[in-house]
Amino acid sequence: MPDRYALGGACRVLAGMPAPLGATALDVGVNFAVYSSGASAAVLCLFTPDDLKAERLTEEVPLDPLFNRTGNVWHVFIEGDLHNMLYGYRFDGMFAPHSGHRFDASNIMVDPYAKAVISRGEYGVPGPGGNCWPQMAGMIPLPYSTFDWQGDVSLQYPQKDLVIYEMHLRGFTKHGSSNVEHPGTYLGAISKLDYLKELGVNCVELMPCHEFNELEYFSCSSRMNFWGYSTINYFSPMTRYSSGGTRDCGRDAINEFKTFVREAHKRGIEVIMDVVFNHTAEGNENGPTLSFRGIDNSTYYMLAPKGEFYNYSGCGNTFNCNHPVVREFIVDCLRYWVTEMHVDGFRFDLASIMTRGCSLWDPVNMYGSPVEGDMITTGTPLATPPLVDMISNDPILGGVKLIAEAWDAGGLYQVGHFPHWNIWSEWNGKYRDIVRQFIKGTDGFAGGFAECLCGSPHLYQAGGRKPWHSINFVCAHDGFTLADLVTYNKKYNLSNGEDNRDGENHNLSWNCGEEGEFASLSVRRLRKRQMRNFFVCLMVSQGVPMFYMGDEYGHTKGGNNNTYCHDHYVNYFRWDKKEESSGLQRFCSLMIQFRKQLECLGLEEFPTAERLHWHGHQPGKPDWSETSRFVAFSMKDGTKDEIYVAFNASHLPVVVGLPERPGYRWEPLVDTAKSAPYDFLTDDLPDRAFTVQQFSHFLNANLYPMLGYSSIILVLQPDV
Repeated sequence: MPDRYALGGACRVLAGMPAPLGATALDVGVNFAVYSSGASAAVLCLFTPDDLKAERLTEEVPLDPLFNRTGNVWHVFIEGDLHNMLYGYRFDGMFAPHSGHRFDASNIMVDPYAKAVISRGEYGVPGPGGNCWPQMAGMIPLPYSTFDWQGDVSLQYPQKDLVIYEMHLRGFTKHGSSNVEHPGTYLGAISKLDYLKELGVNCVELMPCHEFNELEYFSCSSRMNFWGYSTINYFSPMTRYSSGGTRDCGRDAINEFKTFVREAHKRGIEVIMDVVFNHTAEGNENGPTLSFRGIDNSTYYMLAPKGEFYNYSGCGNTFNCNHPVVREFIVDCLRYWVTEMHVDGFRFDLASIMTRGCSLWDPVNMYGSPVEGDMITTGTPLATPPLVDMISNDPILGGVKLIAEAWDAGGLYQVGHFPHWNIWSEWNGKYRDIVRQFIKGTDGFAGGFAECLCGSPHLYQAGGRKPWHSINFVCAHDGFTLADLVTYNKKYNLSNGEDNRDGENHNLSWNCGEEGEFASLSVRRLRKRQMRNFFVCLMVSQGVPMFYMGDEYGHTKGGNNNTYCHDHYVNYFRWDKKEESSGLQRFCSLMIQFRKQLECLGLEEFPTAERLHWHGHQPGKPDWSETSRFVAFSMKDGTKDEIYVAFNASHLPVVVGLPERPGYRWEPLVDTAKSAPYDFLTDDLPDRAFTVQQFSHFLNANLYPMLGYSSIILVLQPDV
């Protein structure tokens, strides 16, 4: 093909190829390809970094629909050196919102496949003139990578062996007490990875690190989008989480994220990404047009017959996940993060949206067949959703951890029955609710609590899944922290600017008798006991334990259960407070180590009566009545013979009878009623023998005294 266009005299413009989508660098130039089924015209827009800052276009390359279009893909090849250039697209076509089309040639769109997105360089700082939404553009990649993985390979831990730590990348080191060189960045987090290794976690679940705009609310309020659940681009790491910002057209951000993954793997820590394929930052019809909306609105979003946006996400729009083009885009994105960025898995926010039927804008449904009989209406839950099927059976994604948040804001709740292909695990929201109820002493939950300890077989066993398909948690990023769960009966969200209307109203929390942090000594002691009780429960339950950053030292958010909009201390890991609360952190770390040491606490299969026995106040006599607040069990183990675990959720103390084991004795290990360090009796505790001796008259009689609201663990030892 002859030259179509002379770019600055130094480049030639050729037809290009329709695949792969995105910008692909070759030795002699760059191929650009982008999908848009409804556009009548397309223009490739090129920027230098300086021109982008000035919101000034450097070059435009009109695409000829005869030479630069194949099917619904627009493409062009630029032969020459485009190093340190950025790009976007203009699309022209119908602007007919009632028909689902929102083309506007005056807007420059970010390519959905861009590998880095460049706009503002510094976190929280608006662009020129206070603009919170300056023009964005994609990085044009190089034909080579300079990053040294140093032999990094996937750790491939069996999921049953994971201990997951949910963390916010910026919040982890942004507080001044972190004393790191680059606080709030990928490099800053790397500086603290040794702490996580010492704590005992072997997997971090990163809250969103895709490109988002933390200032999206800032023009109309002082609130920030701190959490990041409002994605602009799914291939780009958040550039303002890097120490270099937009330096080197975003390549520094890519390399810093890679460095974080590499260094985590060196310390035996897997990296799971929280991904938000349920909606984008473009919001509803009043939101900005940044990328998907201006490229092909009716493909990328679930639309009603008159063009309105369905809102199953609660955030203004719903990604059209099961559309053939969109599901291929999502799989491409996941593959990229696995192959190029070496991540180990994904947690899918509001994953139930991925099971809903797509918009039927064509006479063909999402399976590629004519619709016969009953129409599959937009948003209908599908038994075998094509996207989940594709992800589950993709050869490149085989072995990757896949975790579903199995509900959405449209009322679809699928905990226990998310379409899973025996691969997907779930955030077990029912575990959270039942455990909270039982530990705070609510009647009627003893049986449900026992199910939770077993890995929730009532949810997963009948479907052929295993205990490790249950991600067990008591607290997560949204909702109360562990400390606030035992400190507040009510939420205190006024600082969010929504008159306390936002956030969950039914928290199943208990303040232990007095509301707020400033409480009597007896209430504060009870709160410490309850936090330990929750953590014991997490670590002795079958399934995969997960806890939130800071819960190991008792981080408080002052009763705010929806801190999505605060970029300050309430969301920052307080390294100074960690030192002050070393007793709880020690306990949590030791409980994690204990779990890892025991084969019986991370079973591949659900426990049976061959190794698990239930007890009440007397051995072998469990109480499953509505008024029972006591659950105990003994479990045979391959390394420690047997353990005995009991939870007393009553306000009354009790002396429990221990199972008879001739030739053996029960030795106390954990008692949450004791003050640190006696809450966990390690072998190196100086006066350990004296502490155990204090209970000898009980133990000699095969008894153990428990205070109200406490839990214990005893280990069977030979009686020598």
